[in-house]
Amino acid sequence: MVNVFTKIPVFVREVKIELAKVSWTSRKDLFGATWIVMMVTAILTAYIGVLDFFLSKAVSLVLK
Repeated sequence: MVNVFTKIPVFVREVKIELAKVSWTSRKDLFGATWIVMMVTAILTAYIGVLDFFLSKAVSLVLK
């Protein structure tokens, strides 16, 4: 059985090598994408909330 603690330094070294290969986005692109995600989330939240409100009112009218 191989000792787990001898594998940890190898794992960390391999992670560093793989992270060096990653193509990181610029800070400007990251903030732009984050802004888009937040806006789409807010729009969908409002849409689902309004739709839920009207559908619940319609169901309550039908069930009365």
